[in-house]
Amino acid sequence: MVPVSTHTAAPTEGIPSAPGAFIQDRLAGWVSDLTTLHELTERLAGTSTLDSALHELLVAGAALVGAARGLLVLEPADGRGPSRTIGLGLSHAELGHIETVPRSATAYGRFLDGLPDSGAPLASPDILGDPGLDPGCREVAARLGYAASYTQPLATGAAEAAGATGPDATARTTGRLGAAVWLYDEPAEPLERQCHLVGVYARYAAEHLARLLELERARADAAAVAEELLPSRLPRIPGVRLAARRRAGPGAGGDWYDALPLPDNALGLAIGSVGGSGPAALAAMGRLRAGLRAYAVMEGEDPVAVLSDLELLLRMTEPSAAATALYAYCEPDRRTIVLAGAGHTPPLVTGERRTEFVETTLSAPLGMLSCWEAPSVEFTPRPGETVLFYTDGLLRRTGDTRDRAFARLHAAAAGVPKVLRQDPGAVADHVLRTVLPADGTDRSAATEDVAVLAARFD
Repeated sequence: MVPVSTHTAAPTEGIPSAPGAFIQDRLAGWVSDLTTLHELTERLAGTSTLDSALHELLVAGAALVGAARGLLVLEPADGRGPSRTIGLGLSHAELGHIETVPRSATAYGRFLDGLPDSGAPLASPDILGDPGLDPGCREVAARLGYAASYTQPLATGAAEAAGATGPDATARTTGRLGAAVWLYDEPAEPLERQCHLVGVYARYAAEHLARLLELERARADAAAVAEELLPSRLPRIPGVRLAARRRAGPGAGGDWYDALPLPDNALGLAIGSVGGSGPAALAAMGRLRAGLRAYAVMEGEDPVAVLSDLELLLRMTEPSAAATALYAYCEPDRRTIVLAGAGHTPPLVTGERRTEFVETTLSAPLGMLSCWEAPSVEFTPRPGETVLFYTDGLLRRTGDTRDRAFARLHAAAAGVPKVLRQDPGAVADHVLRTVLPADGTDRSAATEDVAVLAARFD
């Protein structure tokens, strides 16, 4: 927490302060305040996610106004979301108590609802002693132990931050993002200088939040598109049960999977990854998946032919792209799998008696060579075993070296409890929980997708 300068001139008893000393004192105070604002805005600029920026704003604002607790409500005026309520020094239950107060009775609620004369910061220096406040406000304040509050609206644009009303009210509401409320344990009110500093900081913070908000919306839209490009449901084929899991990174990469029924009760399983991220990767992912489905229907029993055709499609539609892919032709009644891979990670077969990687031939990714081809391999899962197909993002998200990541994956699959081995979805969930860092701070999360396709053979 960065302290706000409270520098004041030391009085000299019996001797009036010289004008020069007063000016120097004021200049020193301004320099200290500017330094504080610079440090706080630098810290805020270092945040790359909406949640981290909201928390940093709440903490910095508390330091600026001298409060110990607070809450921040994010509720964009356009109604597109996302909406968040976070607290500082307040539990979820305490935030729930505050939310029981009617919105129209709170300064932040009036601002968020766009009510007239609600765009300026508002101090409530003595909540318990103010008869003009809603009784619910005083009741909740007494229960949670705070006696005063300061509310700072968060809106983009100069008019919004200045709390414009009347003819400028429309300009104010169009950039409305949310509001921050800081709470004092005793009756108090921030100094005029503190109000000015937090207002300047809030204007900068609102612009930063607006950028992160648009980025999060774009990521959410890309994730939604990616989900639409994947199978809405997995086929039901006698002798095998399927489950799939996908964890999208914020970069909206091109990891995908597919499963499709084929003639004679056969099953085609595919998984792959397109290099890059964003709309281009999603478009390439959609084309590859659609192409593979068509090739699998025509010649699915020959995985090498399917991937050869997919290579040609990639070179024609995405000449500068590279992709990995694995296609498996399964006959569940015989429990046989014939597969071929193009630069993709080997499947992992796991059961009560063994856990081992399937030995696949070494091959280049699609789009890397003028003509791709690699021999196929065949193996037979035992009854009750699950075959895990996964993308390379699962290994990279661990942050470990390649060998250690493979060892981590092997140990996770071998350690699946017996009670979970009947369900391929439970096996996939256990592996994901075990392999990925428990604290969610995996170093590659900003760019890496993860897709897992699990097939359990009866």
